Amino acid sequence: MTPDVSVEQPRPRARVRAPELTGDAWWNTGGEPLTLAGLRGKIVLLDFWTSGCVNCLHVLDELRPLEEEFADVLVTVGVHSPKFAHEGGRDSVAAAVARLGVEHPVVSDPDMRLWQQYAVKAWPTLVVVDPEGYMVHVAAGEGHGAALRRVIGDLVALHERNATLHRGPLALDRVPNTGQPNATGQEHTTDQGRPTGRGQAAGQDRTAGQPHATGRTARRLDGLWFPSKAVVTAEGRVLVADAANHSIAEFASDAETLLRRFGDGERGAVDGAFDIARFAEPSGLTLLPTHIAERVGYHLLVADTANHLLRAIDLRTGAVRTVAGTGRQWRDGDDSGAALDVDLTSPWDVRWWDAAGGVVVAMAGNHTLSLFDPVEGTISRFAGTTVEGLRDGAATEAFFAQTSGLAVDGDRLWLVDAETSALRYVERSGDTDDTGYTGDTGDTDKTSESGGFVVRTAVGQDLFTFGHRDGAADTALLQHPLGVTVLPDGSIGVADTYNGAVRRFDPSTGAVTTLARDLAEPSGFAVTDAGVLVVESAAHRLSPLDLGGDDEAGGQVVDGAALVVRRPPTVLAPGTVRLSVTFVPPPGDKLDDRYGPSTRLEVSASPPELLVDGGGVGTELDRVVTLSGGVESGVLQVVAQAASCSSDEAVEHPVCRITRQDWGVPVRIESGGAAGLPLVMAGTPAG
Repeated sequence: MTPDVSVEQPRPRARVRAPELTGDAWWNTGGEPLTLAGLRGKIVLLDFWTSGCVNCLHVLDELRPLEEEFADVLVTVGVHSPKFAHEGGRDSVAAAVARLGVEHPVVSDPDMRLWQQYAVKAWPTLVVVDPEGYMVHVAAGEGHGAALRRVIGDLVALHERNATLHRGPLALDRVPNTGQPNATGQEHTTDQGRPTGRGQAAGQDRTAGQPHATGRTARRLDGLWFPSKAVVTAEGRVLVADAANHSIAEFASDAETLLRRFGDGERGAVDGAFDIARFAEPSGLTLLPTHIAERVGYHLLVADTANHLLRAIDLRTGAVRTVAGTGRQWRDGDDSGAALDVDLTSPWDVRWWDAAGGVVVAMAGNHTLSLFDPVEGTISRFAGTTVEGLRDGAATEAFFAQTSGLAVDGDRLWLVDAETSALRYVERSGDTDDTGYTGDTGDTDKTSESGGFVVRTAVGQDLFTFGHRDGAADTALLQHPLGVTVLPDGSIGVADTYNGAVRRFDPSTGAVTTLARDLAEPSGFAVTDAGVLVVESAAHRLSPLDLGGDDEAGGQVVDGAALVVRRPPTVLAPGTVRLSVTFVPPPGDKLDDRYGPSTRLEVSASPPELLVDGGGVGTELDRVVTLSGGVESGVLQVVAQAASCSSDEAVEHPVCRITRQDWGVPVRIESGGAAGLPLVMAGTPAG
């Protein structure tokens, strides 16, 4: 074991009663809210999540096998505690439940009351409640599936011995395919008409076809179901990543006539002919240059997001094959090498970029950009460090936050970071941008190491500030944008997803305006010879973007207020503060120090001046940091990692795992604030 680390050892503790469940709306409960009192005898797993968090989406997939394995004793309840204002709305939660195929009960926690009562500090956080109503295990982040299996298995054995476990399915008369909140008696009436390709013109009803379905039966293979992004072929056909239909839809140039579908509509990872292939929530698409396509034998590259793969499609034959990824989600280790041997993590978008000599991959799952070479069959880290945040400079030192959209404009790669609500770009060092910026990063050595590429931010502030405000770029605000494109006039269009808007950024003036509003979660674009189509994901359609005449082409100016997440900041005292991360290895495991220290802790801050001392990387999970009294507020960025293996000495090759969590903790500095910041990566809640 690594000495002097804050690693909790299992020991008897005072039991902590789990706070009762409350919320303003429920889904998948057959018409009634659930209570922990009413669930006595069951093991309850609370999943604190929010719909725009990629790590939360990973956990949904991790929980599905557990829900199936322990179906007669386990009740999972999703507690939807929103980060962004849009995520707190009932329609938004309903859309997320439908899009992600969530079938367990979900409660909406818009004011984050349950979040605070359970002392949650990160999305996602999992809380296990035993059959007697006590909290017995807390785990922050993802990758806890194996540990949870052991925790739940131990609880089953214990409470069967004590006769406190009730087996059998939960008595819920579920309303199939409704997705409607049912705790308040308020119902939503919307058009349930069939979603199609191209939608209504701007100004018409944008709520038609809004999602109110949850299960797999909601998919409609004759149209679109939560599409993500689109591209246009040289012949004018429109290819759409039809995410919730787990397939790629090909439309004629009218963007209405469905010609062909790649994938049979079932979730999976199957290569082969177009009608038997399977995808899992595909998101990004890019067409390869003709000379590259001829060499590699395929034309379209797909970011197969939930499969953690890159898939290739030959548009002549319809054949689908995997060209990058193993199907395992990257947790730690190699991120570069032979493409089929490297784990990926939620690739969200892809774009061929001549300046980089390959396909840039928005690796949303670990907040980096990768570079895929289709000719050599290799993939490598291109930019980012895996720390979530907003930091410009040399590409390899920059911070990203769930990059979700890419667009190329010559020697500049534009991108949107969803979690920092930011529009950013990558270009070679030394290039002069349109506003006269020289591109000096202040660190020529690091820029050289990154291959000469630098990252800059056009719009965006930090992980917790967002809104809908136009004007000068340095004060403009977005809300969780997922798509970006180069508009016909050379300006940059942004799918400002959670504002339901299309925004325009003019690189020559630095001005931001609004081109369209009242859209249903726009997530991408397709620029055709006839104009620009917007992918309205939550309306299941493509809608034409009205760019207006010459006098209106700049759009309107919206002067909205700056918003911040509802998550309350942690109040800390200036000066020395003890930061401690609790990690308890899963039952039957021990820390693995065979190849060096078993734990790792990295601490940084935004703004950097907040952290006077104690930043950087170390091997202890307990550290004293010094916070500035001259900075009123900011974000402490904490990344913790622990390696553990089976403690059975008789096992020659034990199963080992890496547990990792990234916190962005908003803090406010006040005299009299706390002198400690405890964080739980995995362990038993304190009594």
